[in-house]
Amino acid sequence: MASDYYSKQISNLIAEFSRLPGIGEKTAQRLAFHVLHMPIEDVKRFSDTLTKAREQVRYCSVCCTLTDREVCPVCDDQKRDHKQIMVVEDSRDMAAYEKTHKYGGVYHVLHGAISPMQGIGPADIRLKELMVRLQGDVDEVIIATNSSLEGETTAMYIAKLIKPTGIKTTRIASGVPVGGELEYIDEVTLLRALDGRTEL
Repeated sequence: MASDYYSKQISNLIAEFSRLPGIGEKTAQRLAFHVLHMPIEDVKRFSDTLTKAREQVRYCSVCCTLTDREVCPVCDDQKRDHKQIMVVEDSRDMAAYEKTHKYGGVYHVLHGAISPMQGIGPADIRLKELMVRLQGDVDEVIIATNSSLEGETTAMYIAKLIKPTGIKTTRIASGVPVGGELEYIDEVTLLRALDGRTEL
């Protein structure tokens, strides 16, 4: 453990970095020492940015993505097709599709996927908000959850919920590999998946 060889403040800093997802002991030590060598003004700016982001970022009142405004820029854009809603698992997936510059509809961010193994049920993700939106004027729901077991389970559950409404429901096509996370997939593959979506 780092606390065995470092002073209390350094050990505390390493411990805080270690709590971040995907950060192991060695990476936490590298980050801690990088911060300790930064000019104090840069550290203060970094700290202020973290605090402000945590205090000011919230869920968009329409699509549930993370934003620092009441309504995110995508939902606020009247040029977009608000009758076409793409359902994604998180804000990073939304950003991945936005990078293609080809999708002109809007989004709905679930903030997770149904996973009985992890104790995540339909009530734990933003499905209720989606169903409220579908009471408005909606022509199509594109389900763009990940091609994982959880993503597929969520897609089928959503399709079953939407079926009685008569709204066209499609699923992004293959092109997105099974087990693949949308945020790591290149734009061309994402476009092929979007163009080849199929009705559920």
